[in-house]
Amino acid sequence: MQTRNLGRNGPEVPVICLGGNVFGWTVSAPDSLRQLDRAVASGLTFIDTADVYSRWAPGHQGGESESILGEWFSKSGRRKDVILATKVGMEMGDGKKGLAAHYIATAVEDSLRRLRSDYIDLYQAHTDDSSTPLEEMLGAFDKLVKAGKVRYIGASNYTGARLAEAIETSRRNGLAEYVSLQPHYNLVARQKFESDLLPVVKKYQVGVIPYYSLAAGFLTGKYRRGEEAKSARAGTVKKHFNEQGYAVVDTLVDIAKSHSSTPARVALAWLRVQPGVTAPIASATSEKHLEDLVAAAELQLSRSDLERLNQVSAPVAA
Repeated sequence: MQTRNLGRNGPEVPVICLGGNVFGWTVSAPDSLRQLDRAVASGLTFIDTADVYSRWAPGHQGGESESILGEWFSKSGRRKDVILATKVGMEMGDGKKGLAAHYIATAVEDSLRRLRSDYIDLYQAHTDDSSTPLEEMLGAFDKLVKAGKVRYIGASNYTGARLAEAIETSRRNGLAEYVSLQPHYNLVARQKFESDLLPVVKKYQVGVIPYYSLAAGFLTGKYRRGEEAKSARAGTVKKHFNEQGYAVVDTLVDIAKSHSSTPARVALAWLRVQPGVTAPIASATSEKHLEDLVAAAELQLSRSDLERLNQVSAPVAA
């Protein structure tokens, strides 16, 4: 599988990242273990998760995805074959949240225990924490890097201004700096990334690993005009049920036919070549979905294909 550097200072990673949010949620633990076997054998060796996955599911408390990954690492012995990304900062209950130094120090140990690993390749701030000074937060991450518990650090859900401020803070203080950004970005959600974040990631050469790359399944073509959303992500996907959203899907379907491909592969192939993007994140709930992720890493769209998708998905002026 093709690889790229994750930003100027990051590791080399595959151009598609496997999302681990579904492990133990919409994909059972046994099926998750089997999926990991197939994914890594296929070259999908960049895997993203978070400590909070999947706390939102009934009966879950968070940490389920990390625990499944830890079980797989233990059984397979392939920890060193994977670039593992996880995140910290979201609400874990009992006041466990945020990016204060003392909490980061505790949360990383909990993640390492669940992952059955003595290091994390990419440790990400899951969301900004304006109540904690950047010097404190980045100082805590820097200690983890110096201790060898974390190789690189990244940010998620930051504004452009805050990302730039964090990087400048690291540089002024000689601290580890963010090598990556995980934003919400896809064919039906372009405005915020392209207007606010892209200039910053270009300036600082930060790698971008977008989440919701398939818009919670909308860009797979499974939802068409007049059809009701019934999946576990129905609440998220319904906001794309509008004329522009359906027009994007129609175009994806048409281009997919011309390549004997699928809309999901085309959507990921488009995102993969956008300025600043290193590797879109997408999860798989079936073997077919996993095949789409692997194939999307190799699919080459024509200039005409890209222009059509750019035009139909262009952000509408307010």
